[in-house]
Amino acid sequence: MKGGIVAETKQVMINISNTLQKYNSSLDRVAKCTVFLADIKEWSKFNDVYKTFFIKNHPARSAMAGSGLGLSARVEVECIAVVID
Repeated sequence: MKGGIVAETKQVMINISNTLQKYNSSLDRVAKCTVFLADIKEWSKFNDVYKTFFIKNHPARSAMAGSGLGLSARVEVECIAVVID
């Protein structure tokens, strides 16, 4: 994706937010995220964008470098969130 880690992080977080909204939830209900980075040196750039999506709630998280992320991605984020029917 053009824009590298910054653009990919924004898109990933937008995708997560949209999915949560589809199920009547939101980023405020995220309990934990696991972050996979193609290059751990990009952590600070990732983190700068990531923090803008969690204003009220700062979920627990872990991060690690991943070799060969799918579709040549720079970042993958897995979240656990509460969904209330």
